[in-house]
Amino acid sequence: MEVTVSGKHIEVTEAIREYASEKAKRAARYFNGVTSMDVIIDKTDSHTYGCELIAHINGHDNFVATGAHDDLYACIDETSSKIERQIHDHKEKIKNHKHH
Repeated sequence: MEVTVSGKHIEVTEAIREYASEKAKRAARYFNGVTSMDVIIDKTDSHTYGCELIAHINGHDNFVATGAHDDLYACIDETSSKIERQIHDHKEKIKNHKHH
């Protein structure tokens, strides 16, 4: 699975890139249909960071999660938790639908 990490108004260091990639890959482990993920990190003002995670899934519209926090790493954690929940719920919906 391909993970793209980019930044708006912020320089994405190698440490940030590795951390965001690891979190994105962790979120994708719930469902095999995830083909790629985009992580967009933004510095909205002098003290707030924003993060957007976009999961591209086979046979379904993209899942999008956004978050904002004063700490960049906490922002990435919050956003990855949101996308994990969306992917997990989608998988459960498919799994339960097949049994009815």
